[in-house]
Amino acid sequence: MKLLKATEKDIPLIQDLARRSWENAYAEILSGEQMEYMLSEMYSEAEIGSHLRNADYHYYMIQDENTGSYEGFIGYQHHYEEGTTKLHRIYLVPESKGKGFGKEALQFLNGKVAENGDRRIILNVNKNNAARNFYESQGYTVYDEGIFDIGRGYVMDDYLMEFVIHI
Repeated sequence: MKLLKATEKDIPLIQDLARRSWENAYAEILSGEQMEYMLSEMYSEAEIGSHLRNADYHYYMIQDENTGSYEGFIGYQHHYEEGTTKLHRIYLVPESKGKGFGKEALQFLNGKVAENGDRRIILNVNKNNAARNFYESQGYTVYDEGIFDIGRGYVMDDYLMEFVIHI
């Protein structure tokens, strides 16, 4: 696996990978209308472009070294809170799950967080998303939960999880 720093030229690829991942991960959790709304808002060219122009926000493409194919991406923001990096996005296409890409991407993130002086990683995960089990297997714990209004009458009902980096 290789992690390649994303640039603005990668926005269409990020959008495609997000859609492919979401159609699998959220098919039983979100309505088609909510999924389309969230993808159009959270993965618009303007939204991703603004992230890429933020010095603390990073996207990396997850590439299978053997095939050269892109299997997913990770997006995170250093110094989201004091001493804390927020993992905003980590998505893999369905056919890539179970191959160690997610675990390697989180290990990569741990290194990047430590390099930048943060000591904690936080993330939100939908309460009905099986990804919670994956995060827990990697040492993340639930520290809170929240319901977040995202517009048009839709909400995100999430667990808030954290991982503390011990040096």
